[in-house]
Amino acid sequence: MTQTPADERAERATRIGATPWYRQLYVQVLVAIVIGIVLGWRWPDLATGMEPIGTTFITAMKMLIGPIVFLTIIGGIAGVADLKKVGRTGVKALTYFQAGTIVALLTGLVAINLFRLGDGVHADPATLRTSGDASQYIEQGEHQHWWEFLTHIVPDSFFAPFVEGDILQVIFLAVVFGIALKLVGPTGEPIVAGVHRLTAVVFKVLSFVMKAAPLGAFGAMSYAIGKFGLSTLTSLGSLIVLFYVTSVLFVVVVLGGVLALYARLNIFHLFRYFKEEFWLILGTSTAEPALPGLMRKLRFMGAERSTVGLVVPTGYSFNLDGAAIYLSLAALYIAQATDTSLSLGQQLGLLAVMLLTSKGAAGVAGGGFIALTATLSTVGSVPAAGIMLIFGIDKFMSECRALVNFFGNAVATLVVAKWENGLDLARARAVLAGERGEPPTATEPEPAEDGRAGVPAAARTAEVTP
Repeated sequence: MTQTPADERAERATRIGATPWYRQLYVQVLVAIVIGIVLGWRWPDLATGMEPIGTTFITAMKMLIGPIVFLTIIGGIAGVADLKKVGRTGVKALTYFQAGTIVALLTGLVAINLFRLGDGVHADPATLRTSGDASQYIEQGEHQHWWEFLTHIVPDSFFAPFVEGDILQVIFLAVVFGIALKLVGPTGEPIVAGVHRLTAVVFKVLSFVMKAAPLGAFGAMSYAIGKFGLSTLTSLGSLIVLFYVTSVLFVVVVLGGVLALYARLNIFHLFRYFKEEFWLILGTSTAEPALPGLMRKLRFMGAERSTVGLVVPTGYSFNLDGAAIYLSLAALYIAQATDTSLSLGQQLGLLAVMLLTSKGAAGVAGGGFIALTATLSTVGSVPAAGIMLIFGIDKFMSECRALVNFFGNAVATLVVAKWENGLDLARARAVLAGERGEPPTATEPEPAEDGRAGVPAAARTAEVTP
């Protein structure tokens, strides 16, 4: 008897669920993180030599992020029956992003005002010397204007965003090309079919790279501990703890509350569902390697492909809740540590500028410091050189920023999908409860409606038509 596509998917889900625990990616990454911490702690000189392993993996992932975002957005837009829906989804997503960023900024502002960890430091800005990467970030931030992210969206050439890894510009190109393909009608159908096929190929390449994820996590973690040392955690441990606690409360209370009240979904079930991505981000300190998995698993939950393809990549540039909490905490800590008195109005003014500067350095190396320096330079009341006070511990805060950004985008996509009536809530609850098996992994293509991945129905029909 011939298997139906549904039978094939059920068989695959059963097979994945029976995978031995030691072959699960998240288990391998977790073990690699532990080994990296031990190596960095006991043999720091040897551990710092592991840096190329981590950076090579992250570079390989970044190599694929641009094509994945470009192809996914084009495929999503081309698959929407009404282009008005694309615009409506985009407006709703940006509205949610701004609201989420404001709440995240206010959360960090309230936390640092309650505990005032910078009081008593009495740092003299004139004696703070900038050097190395910090000096470069400060210089770049001081020359960045709040409005630059708007003019920077348009690239100088078609290939520049892919070469430079500028996701914001890739999104702009993808939206323009996706709309154009939709408007040309039948003329663009062969190209759309090619986009879907190329997407399947890129995800196959991704599956090759993901096999090295444990090595990447090991290299990144061992270098971080070996380079900065566990002792670094104690120098400004209270600020690190405050940031982590504030971030956890934001995710559980704010994001969890939105998810529970609006979609009737459990944030803790979402944590379990994205466990592989959680450990991958923790090991590599960046959310970019987890972007393909986030999109794949959200679609498996029942979110519309077009919504996921548009909201997730855009959120990676515009919905940075973790970075927002960090910016408000860091800016106010520097003000307190340098004895800079800020009124409530001045603090709210800082937040208003951060709404824009936080978008300007998304996906750029040292983006957090660049955005922070741009904010302080724009306002002028807090010395930008004060970032040297927190430069040493930034590495230990980057994991938390990336994790909050990741879960913020997961929740945002589910909310926008439901807002657009593009979320199968019954399926989402069943998937989170573990009743639908495991989603397809990066090592196998995602099934389409008739069981074949990456190729639209029209193209498949044409293949078998004499």
